[in-house]
Amino acid sequence: PVAIMLAEHGGRLLLGRQPQYNPGRYSALAGFIEPGETIEAAVARELEEEAGIKVRGVRYIASQPWPFPNTLMIGTWAEAIDDSLTIDKMELDDARWFTREEVVAALEGKPNPAFEPPPRTAIAHTLLQAWVDGLK
Repeated sequence: PVAIMLAEHGGRLLLGRQPQYNPGRYSALAGFIEPGETIEAAVARELEEEAGIKVRGVRYIASQPWPFPNTLMIGTWAEAIDDSLTIDKMELDDARWFTREEVVAALEGKPNPAFEPPPRTAIAHTLLQAWVDGLK
């Protein structure tokens, strides 16, 4: 399975972009859960590896079948202990913190949003909407 995660700090949300994304698209970070690893441990490991942040309070939000390869994506939220980022450039082009207003504007398709959100069919979009709605 794959853990896909939102990290929050001070009312802001961490999103990242991979090189293959459309310009301006940001999404939740994600990574495979290793054999014998808990969901919570995988979330903490992936966020530290990809963005250099430590987290606590990992919570399950939702899941979605994922065909690449045939597996399950497990959507989570975590609280970041601080907001200093050290981005692994082998994994991500960029990662940054977005405010609630920026996330709302992107999801609502407002003109000139801070980022292009993931498609509505993606669990990352579901996680962003859940965060905006206060469902952690």
